[in-house]
Amino acid sequence: MSKLGNLGARLYRGEVGYDFIGKRKVWYGVSILITITAVVALAVQGLNLGIEFKGGAVFTTPKTEISVAQAQESAEEASGHQAIVQQLGNGGVRIQVSGVDTAKSDQIKEELAKDLSVRADRINAELVGPSWGAQIAGKAWTGLGVFMVLCVIYLAIAFEWRMAIAALIALIHDITITVGVYALVGFEVTPGTVIGLLTILGYSLYDTVVVFDSLKEQSKGITKQTKNTYSEVANLSINSTLVRSINTTVVALLPVAGLLFIGGGVLGAGMLNDISLSLFVGLAAGAYSSIFIATPLVADLKEREPQMKALKKRVLAKRAAAAAKSESAEPADPEGDLEDLDPEDAAPAGAGSGVVGQRRTQPPSRSRGRGRPSGKRR
Repeated sequence: MSKLGNLGARLYRGEVGYDFIGKRKVWYGVSILITITAVVALAVQGLNLGIEFKGGAVFTTPKTEISVAQAQESAEEASGHQAIVQQLGNGGVRIQVSGVDTAKSDQIKEELAKDLSVRADRINAELVGPSWGAQIAGKAWTGLGVFMVLCVIYLAIAFEWRMAIAALIALIHDITITVGVYALVGFEVTPGTVIGLLTILGYSLYDTVVVFDSLKEQSKGITKQTKNTYSEVANLSINSTLVRSINTTVVALLPVAGLLFIGGGVLGAGMLNDISLSLFVGLAAGAYSSIFIATPLVADLKEREPQMKALKKRVLAKRAAAAAKSESAEPADPEGDLEDLDPEDAAPAGAGSGVVGQRRTQPPSRSRGRGRPSGKRR
């Protein structure tokens, strides 16, 4: 068995574990800091919306010897607006210019044909109106809202309302971080970005449900025992599914990282960045939130219930009694005199079941048994 598999088995059995719930305030602080950073970046820098959302023209050229930088300079001089240029696999370029109408588009097309040394009729021009982008954005927000409502209803039925609330907060946390990263790095937001966001919501929820399912199974009849509190059972649920969560997250991140860093970064396929970045950040944030946000929130909500408060008092009282009993069962013998006592006389008071027979009431004689090899009476 591999070391990771052995660790996973020990985590599942509760032999080892990390106190995720006990350090939940640390995780909350980290998440709040990241979320505030994302919101500030979104408010200050805003999102770099593609022409699908703000309208404009897209020009696709055949194979040309002009570089991307030269094509961008030419398009910006012809249009008077900022242009986004991407190299295509066939040697051509794709030029996006926002804020132009049909008449301006024809003018830009003619000037691009001269600068790029291609025929104007071979340049494909497509106009995108801002109303179409507004429809896309509206449908995306509608789909997001319906998705969240359905998820909350399902989780409330399958598990309980506290888990549904915790999962909803985790989803909002993941979306905010992903959108904030887009604002920080300045990647273009396209319909592919929206698809990526909706995809990571499902993955984030899946990872959270795995932990919730384990918590639901391990917390059955929890009030009938006095061994663990609800928070401790929640911590055990996280640890028992930890290796699985790590494995599924790493496996999912590897191909997405290939799209983002190899396809978009090394090969220059910039059109992959819009969807790959949302998937990469969203998958990582979803794995984080399911462990460090969702389950600790459930534990906080459950610990406020009267039954769980009473359970915690019973568990702590039992542990305190066991600790006191253990301390009283240890004999205090600073001078080592107990070695000279009879075993019956050396039993401490309050030893309970550890004492066999009746305790002697008279003080023991310290001369008893001395000078004899066995320490017993003859």
